[in-house]
Amino acid sequence: MTTGPLSLDAEALYLDLKEGVRALLTPSTHLVGITSGGAWLAHRLQVDLGIQGACGVISSSMHRDDYGQRGLSGGEATELPFEVAGSDIVLIDDVLFTGRTIRAVLNELYDYGRPARVRLAVLVDRAGRELPIQADYAAARLSLAKTQTLSLARDAALGFHFSLEN
Repeated sequence: MTTGPLSLDAEALYLDLKEGVRALLTPSTHLVGITSGGAWLAHRLQVDLGIQGACGVISSSMHRDDYGQRGLSGGEATELPFEVAGSDIVLIDDVLFTGRTIRAVLNELYDYGRPARVRLAVLVDRAGRELPIQADYAAARLSLAKTQTLSLARDAALGFHFSLEN
């Protein structure tokens, strides 16, 4: 378990993620970023990997198991600019923790159709799963206390960086 200051180079991890996602791509793969950090990553990957067409953005808001407590978040709405049925999809997220967001996103995705295949690539897998979900690719794996929060932030000048709160 990580204690004390955490030093994660989000930009270096992004470069690693880019190569991991490149290995998952087929000519017909669509990237779908999970709001908000995953969407930022997916948009950047789309450009950096030269993938034609627009990537999708997906929200977990409507299918969360804690919807009663959280309500709708202020994040982006789901936008999938391609036919989901029969598609090869790589979901992109910033931090994988309990697996509950991924479960909600899969429910949302299937509201739009049944993809042929769905894989998951994340910047950081922080362990602590509550559901049997795992990433096909993770740029980093670490273990944090359940009370700690790791989140990705975006800055025009600095690119991506992490914030860790206790």
